[in-house]
Amino acid sequence: MKKIVFILITLICAGKVAMAAPGDTTWVQANNVDLTYYNSYDTSITFPTTATTYRKILMIFTLGKYVCPSGSTYCGDWDYTVQNYLMTPTDTFELGRLITPYANAGAPRTPFSWTQHYVYDVTAYASKLTGPAVMRIFFSGYSGGFTGNIKFAFIEGTPERNVVAVKRLWHGSFAYGDSAGINVHFPVVNETAPTGTQSAELKFTVTGHGADNTGCSEFCSKNYQVMLNGASAITKTIWRDNCGLNELYPQSGTWLYDRGNWCPGAMVYPHHNILPGITAGSAFNTNISFDSYTAAGGSPSYTTEAHLIYYGAMNRTVDASLEYIVSPTNDENHFRENTICGKPTIHIRNTGSTTITSMNISYGVVGGSVLTYPWSGTLASMEETDVTMSEMYDLDNASGVSGTNTFSATITSVNGAADEDATNNTLTSQYVNASIFPLTIRVALGTNNEATSGSNSETSWKIYDMNNNVVAQRTDAQISTTYNDTVTLTAGCYRLELSDAGCNGLHWWANPSGTTSGTFFVKKLAGTIIPMAGYTTGGTYAHDFGCGFTKYFYATPWAAGISELNANATGLEVYPNPAQNTLNVDLSGIDKVNGTIKVLDMLGRVVISEQCNEVSKQINTSALNNGVYTVQFIDNNNSNNRLQTRIVIAK
Repeated sequence: MKKIVFILITLICAGKVAMAAPGDTTWVQANNVDLTYYNSYDTSITFPTTATTYRKILMIFTLGKYVCPSGSTYCGDWDYTVQNYLMTPTDTFELGRLITPYANAGAPRTPFSWTQHYVYDVTAYASKLTGPAVMRIFFSGYSGGFTGNIKFAFIEGTPERNVVAVKRLWHGSFAYGDSAGINVHFPVVNETAPTGTQSAELKFTVTGHGADNTGCSEFCSKNYQVMLNGASAITKTIWRDNCGLNELYPQSGTWLYDRGNWCPGAMVYPHHNILPGITAGSAFNTNISFDSYTAAGGSPSYTTEAHLIYYGAMNRTVDASLEYIVSPTNDENHFRENTICGKPTIHIRNTGSTTITSMNISYGVVGGSVLTYPWSGTLASMEETDVTMSEMYDLDNASGVSGTNTFSATITSVNGAADEDATNNTLTSQYVNASIFPLTIRVALGTNNEATSGSNSETSWKIYDMNNNVVAQRTDAQISTTYNDTVTLTAGCYRLELSDAGCNGLHWWANPSGTTSGTFFVKKLAGTIIPMAGYTTGGTYAHDFGCGFTKYFYATPWAAGISELNANATGLEVYPNPAQNTLNVDLSGIDKVNGTIKVLDMLGRVVISEQCNEVSKQINTSALNNGVYTVQFIDNNNSNNRLQTRIVIAK
């Protein structure tokens, strides 16, 4: 599971996530502009000037699109660098960086209505985010088509630790491999840690751009060292090795190539380099040293920003923070992990000074059952982790039901006692339900001609149950071969994982000449393809999924072997939904009604069966328990002809 360092917050533009106390948040609107060409886009704003302290300050950058004028070239199609600067009367800081995606409007994820949110924790800059300032979006694009919107959320409370001071050291885009050498731009800086310092961090944001004859700096992996008092203290690699797992996929360009610490469509993650041994009064010097390199032509460079941050003590002893919900959620930054049935996953950070060894977490669908998950482990101060909780049957029972629902999770205790700060313990998310599959399915894999070795295909698939047991798989596929595997399951939640060792899917337009395209479908036994939200099975971007694709689904017996009546000629309407003690069934498009109405529970058991010879019938459901049920009309003259829908009983 990819670790994401940002936090999703209350009413984030589209109201996707809510904090425990939304009334404690002050919003400041900054830039809202069309990014038409290479330029700086400045907006004057005024930040809060009160003595209020803030638990978190978040900067939310929303990237969108607009329709370019007729004749525009490559409108919104390309991967451009976007840097967001805070400019005060005395200081300038780059607060966040992102790379725009390849975003042709014909791609399935980036129509003209598309937006993507990038959330940056800028709490460390609280002392600078006050009074009048200018926010600058620096857009390095040579075509238009994108929009940029910046908002700040000031969430009241006590931060996890105080920032004693923050200072900009080095910044700029510098040639790499020329005769002068890039290190000349990162001279030694002499510092004395101010009073109250308990630790110090060199935050370094660096991305590689341009290319010589070997692909450097965009497509080469190089290192830099943080020097402390003349000696190497930390070595970091300037490389992003997971672009093929990009949450924003497929894109209309070379999105899956790994690059110099960035991926198209993703935010850039800075390196947080903790300087060892720095406390109040420490006198030290520091600088940055890149690997030696001589460029082979071209114009490789690195774009950099370095901040020295001095931190005071942790403000709490025992404090766990629920940072974000991985699943279930509609948040586009967790697109690959959703939709789900089964087990929810949340992300927790230790924001206290004491190691966390246990937590109790309550969770559930709002309006449904509340479950408790007892977590145990070792989570040191300022460390973070994903927590996957026990299976939640409200998620399972609602699988296949349309509409948007709300999930909630709360940390109720930490290390056997109440958490010191309850304001960061609760999150909610909006989500849609997982799909319903039949108990028996046919998994159809057609491999391309790309091999890991010999004739072994790069592509494989596995189906897991909720205990992470593999219940079916095809891991021995050969290249240029078609497989139709029939899989029979018991009722329950499952996870289908399709993997490609080459991280270029079964089809990608940029593959070398001679590379064939593969296919992957899940079908009913009758041959009907089962749609899979989040995965393209046709069109220009078919099977363009990079390193892999994950699909959660709930298997039920009722969906197997059903031949529906002509949907254009017939109809089944069941209401109210949700229902309590009475259900109305209306049939349309049938000349002579002669059939049986059946109500089935989630295990496929018939709980009501009544003859039906009229176009309208009322069913007594007072004996049914709360839950999701299937209502079927079966033609008595031909049992293969049937209509069905799903309803919820909620008393």
